[in-house]
Amino acid sequence: MADDFPDTLTQDIGVLKRREAEARILAPVIEALAEAFGRDEVVAIVSDVIVGLAHEQGATLAAEYGDGAAAFMETLQFWSKGGALEIEVLEQSEAKVDFDVTRCRYADMYRALGIAELGAVLSCNRDKAMVEGFNPQARLSRDQTILAGGSCCTFRYTFPEMDEKP
Repeated sequence: MADDFPDTLTQDIGVLKRREAEARILAPVIEALAEAFGRDEVVAIVSDVIVGLAHEQGATLAAEYGDGAAAFMETLQFWSKGGALEIEVLEQSEAKVDFDVTRCRYADMYRALGIAELGAVLSCNRDKAMVEGFNPQARLSRDQTILAGGSCCTFRYTFPEMDEKP
């Protein structure tokens, strides 16, 4: 059914606006469920669902854009739309993409909503699964995020060499 109704919302409004709408709905639902069933259990379930969705989103993007490093960089336009992210690219090749996010309006938004902890679950939590859905051999290493108090978000992606792919 999802294939019959493609996600054009994200491309139209950008990911930041989408995440805000999601957060304004999910945060109160998560809090209500946490009161009934326990916060740790509910947040763990939400986290698992978000990771699964991110993996699927990565695969969908790869089907449209390709699964290499250059294609991945092209998809960053959706996350950066409207100045949502300020990115400093440190290295970009066929096998590697390294950049720092020096300003993150997602972090600003989650803090303004009073849900920084949930912001990490609803947004930061997606990044690793998304790139692995995009390219199952790609990997993300990240030492810090702005939302967790870092001065920047460190994104270090590795992509398989084109001739090493099965």
